[in-house]
Amino acid sequence: MCGIAGIFAFNETGREYFKNIDSAVNTLKQRGPDKQQAIESGNVCLGHARLSIIDLSDAASQPMTDITKRYTIVFNGEIYNFKEHREYLVKKGLPLRTNSDTEVLLYLYIIEGPKFIKKLNGFFAFAIHDNRENTLFIARDRMGIKPLLFYRDRNKLLFASEMKALIELGIPKKIDQTSVSQYFQFNYIPSPNTIFEEVKKLAPGHSIFIQNGQAKEETYYSIPYNRSNLTHVSYDDSKIQLQKLIEQSVKDRLIADVPLGAFLSGGIDSSIIVAEASKHTSQLNTFSIGFKDEPYFDETHYAKLVADKFKTNHEAFQLTNDDLYANLHGVLDYIDEPFADSSALPVNILSMYTKKHATVALSGDGADELFSGYNKHSAHYHAMNQGGKSALIKMGLPLWKSLPKSRNGKLSNLTRQLEKYSKGLKLNEKERYWHWATLQNESDANQLLRYSILLNQLKVRKTEILKHLLHIQTINDVLYTDMQLVLVSDMLHKVDSMSMANSLEVRTPFLDHNLVNFVFTLPEEYKINSKMKKRILQDTYKNVLPKELYQRPKQGFEVPLLKWFRTELKDEINTKYLNPDFIESQRVFNPKTIETMKKQLFSNNPGDIQAHIWAMIVFQHWWKNHME
Repeated sequence: MCGIAGIFAFNETGREYFKNIDSAVNTLKQRGPDKQQAIESGNVCLGHARLSIIDLSDAASQPMTDITKRYTIVFNGEIYNFKEHREYLVKKGLPLRTNSDTEVLLYLYIIEGPKFIKKLNGFFAFAIHDNRENTLFIARDRMGIKPLLFYRDRNKLLFASEMKALIELGIPKKIDQTSVSQYFQFNYIPSPNTIFEEVKKLAPGHSIFIQNGQAKEETYYSIPYNRSNLTHVSYDDSKIQLQKLIEQSVKDRLIADVPLGAFLSGGIDSSIIVAEASKHTSQLNTFSIGFKDEPYFDETHYAKLVADKFKTNHEAFQLTNDDLYANLHGVLDYIDEPFADSSALPVNILSMYTKKHATVALSGDGADELFSGYNKHSAHYHAMNQGGKSALIKMGLPLWKSLPKSRNGKLSNLTRQLEKYSKGLKLNEKERYWHWATLQNESDANQLLRYSILLNQLKVRKTEILKHLLHIQTINDVLYTDMQLVLVSDMLHKVDSMSMANSLEVRTPFLDHNLVNFVFTLPEEYKINSKMKKRILQDTYKNVLPKELYQRPKQGFEVPLLKWFRTELKDEINTKYLNPDFIESQRVFNPKTIETMKKQLFSNNPGDIQAHIWAMIVFQHWWKNHME
């Protein structure tokens, strides 16, 4: 696990940017604290910040060049099947000098060229330069677990693991107005777009090959989903196959030359990972966080039940809201593109505490998107199978609109959810998906902005995001779109950035491509029905996990943003982030809308305003760090 950066110069003007590589790599030190270095090779400059996981020797450091000095690689990630490929390379008589997966990657490319990528099982972003042919091959893993951003003009192509490194390399910082609008709808910027017009995220399962001054982007993998060609295997047989795939995926991800553990929240997903991992190691370390000030959200009791059953070395970190708040500005400082999923705060703290005991952690991320684990999935299911209950909720929309709404009270949160659900029932399938995936509608997001949004550009972006929803027929269509949108741009980005901020590698067994391919052959009814989400996943492990895990609702911790905004952060909001003079000087936001938001924040009916205020704070902090 590391950070990478690089420059491909198309001409001498492009080569002038080589002088920026050291400062770019230096911004990636938290991703790779063990060693930072860069090399120049022909018209390419490659940089690497290393977090040592496999083969800790200096010989495995990067950038790594083959024995002939022709090929050089920079690589971020892990290849779980590298040992079998290493055996293949040794049998062919190749002069391997390390026990690293990096060297295996390099020599596989030397022998087989770009097609070798389909043989890899892992998560990665890498670049390989052929100095003789003057080519560069760049690729990102199938699910988009590892990030890779790039910028291209006629003089150069720049790439890096993080935006802050690209900024150091010298990208033009022209704000993408459509991205700003979508950021305030989603609280993140949907891939492949970024906050800057000319910077893109390389899509999952994509590669770029640069040859003869031309950069060609190709797709080497996409989830093989076909709604008309699902499995005919029985439910019980599918459970058996699912368990085998999960176990193999977990086993593959236990390889490391450093201390390894697993996140254990007490929910079904992380508990399954721990159950499978405990079969293959007798010294599994598990980590959870509890919330002293929010006992309703504290799941450490359930985590301990799982830890005791599988005899793990368990650490439960008990936190207060003050602990969360103390780390707030550190998170804001690390964010190098506006990203306002507030659950990044507890993920950051969990990663920070886990890093004190381990360098690698397994997590249960991806299961909700694969198996339908969110409330919105139940909402979509019931919308597709509308009965009397849904009809009554839809009829009650005028009532839900009139009642107070807030995330901070049980009844007011229920009315908030009922209003959003009933509004969604009145929309067509695509608009319903958009409505339930966003926190703010397009009109309100655009009203927040000072400039006029090009509605046609917004429509183009929206159409691209929803292209997989040709016509929603089953939950699988929703899940397939979630894998492209929510998983990549929100969940994986959050975990990668917050874990890397603490030099911790997080591995996600549910996102093994063999497992993902299998899950998308399963029919809708295997995943969800009127009573149960993640049906096949829960049933597969019902006799394995403690029964108490099945006797409670899914809980999601709510960061106490509203309380902070009305107390500790109140002065900072008024004098710094939403200060009228600052708002006026930016010329980004509509001052009247900002004042209306502030009034709602301190009213008795805040609704979802805390999420929108948090999005503003994140954006303003980012602006001060990177645009002023």
